[in-house]
Formats: sequence, C-alpha cells, structure tokens
Amino acid sequence: MCENRLQESVKDELSVKSESVKDEISVKLEHSRSEAERSSLESVLAVHSEKQMLRDEEPSLISFETKEIPVPPDVIRQPSPPPVLAEVQDLIPEMPPQVSEAMDVSSPDDLVCSKSPLQLHISTTLMENFMKMAKRNTDKNLETCGVLAGSLKNRKFYVTALIIPKQESTSDSCQTTNEEEIFEVQDKRSLFPLGWIHTHPTQSCFMSSIDVHTHYSYQIMLPEAVAIVMAPRDSSRNHGIFRLTNPGGLSVIRQCQQRGFHPHDPPPDGGPIYKACTDVYMNPNLKFDVIDLR
Repeated sequence: MCENRLQESVKDELSVKSESVKDEISVKLEHSRSEAERSSLESVLAVHSEKQMLRDEEPSLISFETKEIPVPPDVIRQPSPPPVLAEVQDLIPEMPPQVSEAMDVSSPDDLVCSKSPLQLHISTTLMENFMKMAKRNTDKNLETCGVLAGSLKNRKFYVTALIIPKQESTSDSCQTTNEEEIFEVQDKRSLFPLGWIHTHPTQSCFMSSIDVHTHYSYQIMLPEAVAIVMAPRDSSRNHGIFRLTNPGGLSVIRQCQQRGFHPHDPPPDGGPIYKACTDVYMNPNLKFDVIDLR
C-alpha cells in the first residue's frame, strides 16, 4: 500500500515536471518566433530602406537625362541680310542722338541730303547704243526715253541694264506707259533704278522744267541717279549727264506744285537747280543688257 502511494506520488511529480517542461518549451518557442519575426521584419525594413534609397537617387538620374541644356547666347546666329541689301544699309550714316533729334527727317529730301553720292559707272557705248535704238523717233523729231538700272559692287554703282519701256512721244516730251513692266524687270534682276536717258531731237542739251520734275522722283530714291540728255542737233554739246543740286534744286522741285512747262525760281542759295555730274565714270570694260519692252 505504501508502495502504491509512492508510485502515485512519483507520477504526480513527473506530471508536474512534464507540464513545467512543456511550459518552458512553449515559452522558448514563443521567444524563438518573436526573434525570428523580429529578424524577418528587420530584414524587410532593411530591404525597404535600401529600395527607398535607390528611389531617392533615381530622380537625379532621370532629371539628368531629360534636362535641357540651355544654349549659350554666343552661339545664336541671326540670318545675314543679302549682300546687296547690306551694302545699301551701310550707306546710311551713324549719327549721335542729339544730331538725329535736331534733324527733321520727315521728307525724303532730308535723307538724300545726309550724304554724298557714290561713284557711278556707265559704259562708254551705252549712249551710242541708245541713239541707234532711238533713231526712228529722232528722224521724226520725236523724243525717246529709257531707264538706267544696275548693281552695287564695292560701294560703286554700275549701270548694267538699259530698259526701253513702252512710251508716248512728242517733239518735246516723252511719257512712259505700262510702268509696272519696268518695275518687274528691275525686281526680277535685283536692279537699282539709277536714272534715265532721253533725247532732245530738236532742242539743245539742257533739262526742261518737265525733265527736272521727272528726275526728282529718281534722285529722291537714290542720290546717285542721273539724267542723261542726248541732243544730236546741239553742235556745242550733244549730250549731258545731270543731277539736281543738293539741297537747293531738290528743295525747289519738292515745293513746286506746277505741271507742264513752267519757270522755276532759283534756290535760296542762288545756285542752279541742276548741274553736270563730276562723279560719273565712263567705263570701257562695263557690259550692259538692252531690254526693249516696246
């Protein structure tokens, strides 16, 4: 009986120890899970942090690839103007602001008066060729007119085209018609209007009141423009190359409102309204085209 009690006591003790061991193992297992979960969580956080760091670095790479690098100002180039146009612009003198403000540039004459004309070159055979073309009219005592046009090179003008327009003539006048054809020729060939030439079949070599008004429209466009008068019956001078005086003659004609043949008062300075040119060169090597629009 005592033996039975001892066995039961041992069983109870073993049972208690077994439960205690189970509890201890359970606690250790829970501790191990916690450590494992913590370790796993730390690993996840570490990976997440690493990815976040990579993402933080990515924008700078993207920004670097897509960022537009501004072009330095000194590499910007404006289109150059055409050579002929650039030469013409060079003819306009630079003026200090005070001088510019003091000048009244409201009229074309003021611009013409601002500088001296450049050299003008004309072929030595141009006048002779023109007279051959005008012979039929000259024999009938009718005037003939033509337009002088040309180019600008090395700051010198060259008459490279003689244009004979459609026209209506009398013994002392010549009126061009279909003038748009003249402008079309000059535009297509990029020519400057450098003046005009006409005959006085029955008169002497001079510029009439109608002639000076006609030439005024040429000279206000270009101060180099000339008026050539061919007078085959003038024994003292069979041709002349003229311009209106500047500013005297230009001012008189600009203010004159009369038409037809009429007298003009002399300029305020007492000089002539027009005079022979001294800066026109007869060039034996210069070639020119004859364009007859009649």
